[in-house]
Amino acid sequence: MAIPEWRIRGELALNCNCEVFCPCVVSLGEHPPTYGYCQAWLGVRIDEGHWGDMTLSGLNIAMLLDIPGRMSEGNWTAAGYFDERASAAQFSALEQIFTGRARGTTGLFRMLVGTYLGAKREAVEFTTEGNVRHVRAGKAILGAIEPIPGAAHGDDVKVVNTGYWMGPDVTIARSLKGKVRDFGRVWNLDGRSSELCQIDWRGP
Repeated sequence: MAIPEWRIRGELALNCNCEVFCPCVVSLGEHPPTYGYCQAWLGVRIDEGHWGDMTLSGLNIAMLLDIPGRMSEGNWTAAGYFDERASAAQFSALEQIFTGRARGTTGLFRMLVGTYLGAKREAVEFTTEGNVRHVRAGKAILGAIEPIPGAAHGDDVKVVNTGYWMGPDVTIARSLKGKVRDFGRVWNLDGRSSELCQIDWRGP
């Protein structure tokens, strides 16, 4: 079956077990994580999106990522949590995008993920209060991240013009809360490295 033209635009929030700031952003996955391995969750809010003629706008997604070494070396373990409001067709489209089967921007997942734990329908929430992003995926993920303020009032600290796959400009943040409890993982990532990124992904 041919993959239709697709695109999603919105915001991504990620929290990992690295200290201060994830080195994968500037090293493009070549530098090892702080502790040599990566435990992370992410949430995506789709502000505008489509899969062919079908809209994906307004839906939310979350993922669990367990990476044993350098990001670029692969052998990732991943799981997906997809908005329970999605229709069966939307669910299928989102899973294809977030497993890399739809190629395009997220196509690297197909190469890097060695173990896919599967997908779950959940009440996935991605909300903003002030400058804090809150992400919840059922009882599996409960997170809140806050950008690090810069010297200029109202302007957060950012790394810009990178070659990072998520997007060129990344806002540096820290987690106020980062709890993951699913698939045998029980992680507490409170206070650890976080990032925000405006995404514009497309394929195939």
